This record gives sequence, C-alpha cells and structure tokens, in this order.
Amino acid sequence: MKRLLSALAVTSCLLTSFSATTWAQSLPGLTLFSGVKADNQLPYRLDFGGQTNSTDRYILRVPAKKMKLAVAQFAITYPDYYKGSFDTKSVEVLVKGKKVPLSEVKWDKEGRAIQIFPEEPVPAGQKVEVVLSNVQNPSFGGVFYFNCQVLSPGDVPLLRYLGSWIISIN
Repeated sequence: MKRLLSALAVTSCLLTSFSATTWAQSLPGLTLFSGVKADNQLPYRLDFGGQTNSTDRYILRVPAKKMKLAVAQFAITYPDYYKGSFDTKSVEVLVKGKKVPLSEVKWDKEGRAIQIFPEEPVPAGQKVEVVLSNVQNPSFGGVFYFNCQVLSPGDVPLLRYLGSWIISIN
C-alpha cells in the first residue's frame, strides 16, 4: 500500500509540473495592475518560450466575440522600448484554422506598427489568429503591450481598438 501511495504521489507531481511547463507563455493568465481592463486583454501564445535574444513565433488571438465587424486591415502597435524585429514575409492570418490570403504586410519601424491587409475582408464573428513567425525577441526582457486595432471595409478610415496582448519576454 505504501508503494502504491508513493508511486501515485510521484506521478501526480510529475504531471503537475509537466502541465505547468506546457501552459507557460500560452495565455495572459492573471494580470494585476496592468491598466488594461480584463475584457480588453487578448489571449496569445509564444511557441518557443519567449526567451530574450532568440527567435520566436507569436500567435496572437482575437476571440470571435471581439470580431463584431468585418476586418479589412489589422494594425498591431507595440511600445518604443520593445527592441525586437519582425519578418513581414512570415506573417499569417488564420480564420477557423485556415490561412487567409494577404495582399500586403507592412512593418513601420519608426511608427512601431505592423499593418496587415487581407485580400478579402475577414468576416465578422470569427475567431482570428495572427501568427508572427521568425520574430527576433529583444535582448532585454520585460512586459510589452501589443495593441490590436482594426479597420472595417468602407468604414471611416479610423482604426478601432479591439484589445491588447500583454506579452512577457524573459
């Protein structure tokens, strides 16, 4: 009986540590004092752990409930103290897990913005993932607020704020 309890205790510890490792850098989790309302915090995942001075893949999610209108342009802005770099040729937009053809991706280094233009507007009410591959993380870690703004087709050319990804780089 003692062996069984010991084996069970060791197994549960291993499973707990494994699941905590796989959840690392997968969602914003509980964020205290961020200045961003909980409703405006968007989920994300960093595929390669968010380590400084390394290449990573950012999967930035926009829940379907945030996509109230069709989207003709995504604009992702980031703070001036984020010193990473982006590969505009490795940007994808996924709707229902399928790639959306893009007409153009622009990275405005001075304006600290990535502009993504789908060939066709992304329909309203769909869960969207913006995948930024080959991102070079900054050499110094920190917490970085990436803001998502969108432009609807035929809309007044003003970007609308959807929310923020609060990304931690170790």
